[in-house]
Amino acid sequence: MARKILTEHINVPGIETFDVYRKQGGYTAVEKAIKTMTPEEVVEEAKKSGVRGRGGAGFPMGMKWGFLAKPEGVPRYLVCNADESEPGTFKDHHLMKSIPHLLIEGMIISSFALGANKSFIYVRGELMYVIRILEKAIAEAKAQGFLGKNILGSGYDLELVVQPGGGAYICGEETALLESLEGKRGNPRNKPPFPAVKGLYQSPTVVNNVESISNMPWIINNGGDAYAQIGIGRSTGTKLISASGHIQKPGVYEIELGVSVDEFLNSDEYCGGIRKGHHLKALVAGGSSVPILPANLITKTAAGEDRLMTYESLSDGGFATGTMLGSGGFIVFDETACIVRNTWNFSRFYHHESCGQCSPCREGTGWMEKVLHRIEHGHGSMHDIDLLVDISKKIEGNTICPLGDAAAWPVASAIRHFRDEFVWHITHPQEATAPGAVYMGEMALV
Repeated sequence: MARKILTEHINVPGIETFDVYRKQGGYTAVEKAIKTMTPEEVVEEAKKSGVRGRGGAGFPMGMKWGFLAKPEGVPRYLVCNADESEPGTFKDHHLMKSIPHLLIEGMIISSFALGANKSFIYVRGELMYVIRILEKAIAEAKAQGFLGKNILGSGYDLELVVQPGGGAYICGEETALLESLEGKRGNPRNKPPFPAVKGLYQSPTVVNNVESISNMPWIINNGGDAYAQIGIGRSTGTKLISASGHIQKPGVYEIELGVSVDEFLNSDEYCGGIRKGHHLKALVAGGSSVPILPANLITKTAAGEDRLMTYESLSDGGFATGTMLGSGGFIVFDETACIVRNTWNFSRFYHHESCGQCSPCREGTGWMEKVLHRIEHGHGSMHDIDLLVDISKKIEGNTICPLGDAAAWPVASAIRHFRDEFVWHITHPQEATAPGAVYMGEMALV
């Protein structure tokens, strides 16, 4: 059994309450950090751990903390990104509703390390019941002296605020989140300046993901070096994976980074394999924004090595033969899945969620949705395939924020690996649009 850092106590009855969480060792890391460590020592433990941002970017959290500007007389802020709107990703939701005090403990430790006296948890607006759970847990922690003025007699003050999100995927981008938190439309900002210099209210700000911050209690109690011993290479620690699609056991799983994709997909401990009577066709490893991979590149790299659940192994081969770990949204497709229909569905989402600020994204996502709709509904031409590739290239790298890239990569990779399926939709429109029709190779249907 893999070691559990985040979910070890998640199924303990009543773990969402302060008393039960405390009995399981909760808030001992806060006591250790505030009573026996300096903020600089806490930051150093985060650096030693090698923990990387779990929201998708994978940037080392301790290094990010080290960039925070510290001008005299200017407040600093920590903002937890709990927007989690990536299709296929639901692990932060699971963590917050099941064990909210873990995130709150992580927020206290991280805020202390950064010198922040007011911090925010920005939660996806649709999850109002989760917001209520967090607010109740914050009230409990405050009543016990772990939040508010003079925490544990240390002289350190912290106010923690839960803010409902703006109801937009784009608010998951850190600068758009800050704009929304300030009461504005959630449009991404040009960088530089980066949030570490001018973030919330033009003050130094760190934005981290729920899962990232929730690792801090374990890191403080056990040490950054101990955390770095878990995992493999630069992919240290554990990772929450949201597994869905055509598998036996959908759900949220905590893995040690370095487990093979084959084990995660097929073992009884995790996904339990493809649903009975079917076989693997494709996989999206890290949420809807990462490139899709065909079956032959999922468990093995192009070089024939075992594909591992790490940042490095999944990206092996670049976008030609690899993908990304991303946010851990592990979506599995068997042979009954239509890649064209799935790609169109993703494009509908990105077109709808584009903030419209950058013309390549505003116009390009709309064009991709229209062309894919045309192909899926039997009105496509062979020119449309290359047109989609051309549009994706013109979007990628030409927008203020990564939403443009997130929209372009699924389309480009679907055509790269499943071009024959797009061709079949175009050359056999009547068969492709028949109810229940799916391309099986050699123009077969199910």
